[in-house]
Amino acid sequence: MNVEAILRNKGGAVATVAPHAKIAEAAAMLRREGIGALVVSRDGSAVDGIISERDIVHGLAGLGAGLLDTEVETLMTRRVFTCSPRDTIADLAVEMTQRRIRHIPVLREGALAGIVSIGDVVKARLDEMEYETTSLRSFIAGAS
Repeated sequence: MNVEAILRNKGGAVATVAPHAKIAEAAAMLRREGIGALVVSRDGSAVDGIISERDIVHGLAGLGAGLLDTEVETLMTRRVFTCSPRDTIADLAVEMTQRRIRHIPVLREGALAGIVSIGDVVKARLDEMEYETTSLRSFIAGAS
């Protein structure tokens, strides 16, 4: 299974925030959307960075309440690992584990086409295993 299969199911909508937006705005968006990360983008197509709940908590520990008036670009991760729709779910699982990340923006021809979370990857892997198990059971039952 590849990333394209996940995007077909969940869609390609991605919550983005501008680099000069305030952390308070980003935190409100995370809460409103019920998500764990926002892609930071000047134009909604380019990936300038990513900001997660974890980034905000770390910033709060370092900057205190003044953090809310800080610009997103101050806290965002600038070197963002991305993937393409052709990448496999198994490869993403490995990358997410090794890099200790939970969100990977998907780029199609250099433009933002979606985002994959660790939850999406786990669900896809479980679906794959369930399909394989069902197939094997059918094969064994048919061979008897």
